[in-house]
Amino acid sequence: MLDRILAHKRNEIEALRTSVPLSDVRAQARDAPPPQDLLAALREGALPRPRVIAEIKRRSPSGGELRKHTNAVEIAQQYMLAGAAALSVVTDIEFFGGSLLDLAAVRTGTRLPVLRKDFILDPYQVWRSRAVGADAILLIVAAHEDSERLVELHGLILELGMTPLVEVHTAPELEIALAAGARLIGVNHRDLRTLDIDMTLTARLRPQVPREVTLVAESGIKTADDVRRLGASGADAVLVGETLMRAPDPGAALKELMAGCS
Repeated sequence: MLDRILAHKRNEIEALRTSVPLSDVRAQARDAPPPQDLLAALREGALPRPRVIAEIKRRSPSGGELRKHTNAVEIAQQYMLAGAAALSVVTDIEFFGGSLLDLAAVRTGTRLPVLRKDFILDPYQVWRSRAVGADAILLIVAAHEDSERLVELHGLILELGMTPLVEVHTAPELEIALAAGARLIGVNHRDLRTLDIDMTLTARLRPQVPREVTLVAESGIKTADDVRRLGASGADAVLVGETLMRAPDPGAALKELMAGCS
């Protein structure tokens, strides 16, 4: 699955580069509002811990369509009122049904930091993310055979004032993320190649993560007990999407999950 997604993404990037030149995207990025600090949102202030990054995701390869007639801004505002520390917007079109229009609308319609969650392979995507107002960008170690490109993208995200969230699934990937200078690391419990979920992964990788690095647990989080266990395992934050998007009332579902925060 991951290889198929990455192949499609490379074609998508080339098509976008042809339709909107990088020079135009850079100009748009310079005019975008300044980015908010995702790391500060996850570490500072008086919100309960672990903090929650609440996600807007229309569908997924493993879960199919999650919610019909999704109004991204309406759901984002529910998350904000329920106590989310930050928001994540899945922008992949082909496999997840998202778009940068969702991200731009959420960024305008809420006051929380917004993470662009996509398969970022090229500097063009980083500039385009900043142009539409992204505050943070997901980088997936498994998507990069070339660690030098990961380091390049990580540096560009920082240069543009945004926060990179570097996602790992194994101990070797964690080593790559730390070597790249990551200060915000996501542990994805879902193997992107098999789609299997291992909810023990955060606890097993946490001892290898320096305390000054902020750790986000991702995927498979369904209950307040899951949140509580992940917090006890050392997660500073959790990223939750599918459980919330399937709920009749996403804001109420987030409040129920946050009963596991302290």
